[in-house]
Amino acid sequence: MILADLPGYFRGAALAAVASLGLLAAEPVWARQPTESFSELVDKLMPTVVNITTTQNVPQQGPRLRDMPQLPPGSPFEELFKEFFDKRGGEEQQKRRGTSLGSGFVIDGEGYIVTNNHVIQGAEDITVIFRDDTQLKAKLIGSDSRIDLALLKVEPPNKKPLPAVKWGDSDKSRVGDWVIAIGNPFGMGHSVTAGIISARGRSLNDSLDDYLQTDAAINKGNSGGPLFNTDGEVIGVNTAIYSPSGTNAGLAFSIPSNLVKQVADQLREFGKVKRGWIGVSYQSVTDDIADSFGLDRARGVLVANVTADGPASKAGLKRNDIILSFAGQDVLDLRRFPKIVANTRVGNTVDVVVWRGGKEVPLKLRVGEQEEAEKQNTSAQGAKKPSPPDQPVTSTIEQLGLTLQKVTDQLRERYGLSDQVKGVIVTKVAPNSPAAEKQLQPGDVILEVDQKPVTTPQEVTDLVTKLQQQKKRSVLLFVERQGDPRFAALRLQK
Repeated sequence: MILADLPGYFRGAALAAVASLGLLAAEPVWARQPTESFSELVDKLMPTVVNITTTQNVPQQGPRLRDMPQLPPGSPFEELFKEFFDKRGGEEQQKRRGTSLGSGFVIDGEGYIVTNNHVIQGAEDITVIFRDDTQLKAKLIGSDSRIDLALLKVEPPNKKPLPAVKWGDSDKSRVGDWVIAIGNPFGMGHSVTAGIISARGRSLNDSLDDYLQTDAAINKGNSGGPLFNTDGEVIGVNTAIYSPSGTNAGLAFSIPSNLVKQVADQLREFGKVKRGWIGVSYQSVTDDIADSFGLDRARGVLVANVTADGPASKAGLKRNDIILSFAGQDVLDLRRFPKIVANTRVGNTVDVVVWRGGKEVPLKLRVGEQEEAEKQNTSAQGAKKPSPPDQPVTSTIEQLGLTLQKVTDQLRERYGLSDQVKGVIVTKVAPNSPAAEKQLQPGDVILEVDQKPVTTPQEVTDLVTKLQQQKKRSVLLFVERQGDPRFAALRLQK
């Protein structure tokens, strides 16, 4: 029976009878009404958020002789136009001032400000604008392109501490929680949007796979701005959107605050991020491998090789160990392990649990630095067998927009490559290059060039040069990415 279909008098009587029998369901305890307004909270948070403008010199093509109007031979204007184009630089590159817009927020009353690296990258002048229109010149303390974060410093007016944000624990944020984004969309100044956390642990690139996803409106200019919870704590830095049109489509992504705070602390202390390194190469643990090692299920990573005198070797790790946990974090799979290691503070001694001989074995490991390990590896290679001048360890092919390096143990660890991978590894891809157009990325391994196997960067360079001399329009690469091979035809720039 539907009570709403009864006449008013009978409906009231029926409701009273049902209530007297205790049959009316109580309001669920989990039902929550959305807050009426964020206004009071926003008033407190606004002074901590800043707009950021940057200026830089960008190349601009000057007037070219071939662009000169076609005039009849002997025309009195022919010499005039030719003289004009010659004086204005012809084919020479000129420069103009470019401006970019973004957001940021104060993390310390002394004037330290966090934003995205891509907001200030290449900037010659950085200006921070507060809600009251106060404008201060900022100094770049340090930046990290891998996580896409930068730390700025301004001098507070009259030495008075600036209003600063409070950090929240991003690990405690749950899908469905209300969030508030404040930033500078399209350069319109301080703007507020609200939404919820739509998902956690999103992966957008090789550097981080733990983004918070939100449906709060994020647009161009919001980059570097904070994502607050309803307690007014920063739980993320708004960094990217997914949108076919380039404007908000309800899919925005934020770097979690626990990682932001860690990176900001290192930038403040060292001016750069020191990433952890332990000196092992490893591979995935499949069901078959787990079964053969007597492990209950596929988990952890299998150690394939241990670098001599590296942190893992000194801690007692051995080949065929399966790393189950590292620094108190369970190692679930191959994809996340490099990030757990890289984000561990250099110099810390951490607990490691490995599966060895059918049982768990606890170890203590002192984490080394990734960058220092790469320098030492290069020096060691030079000491054992100096590289000939025509066989550099690293090579840049500007025509393709690729920086290449011969595969090393450190690069295997960084990109999660197995011992079986041979070839030349891509370590950098220039924006707007032929390689970028074909979506090549760091970590890709080049196996063949023009159907010829390659093992060194110099071999790649020689083959590309030869194709250019033959006036070929493109070069065919055979590339492997995480075990997935494919061909990529890259155009050859003149």
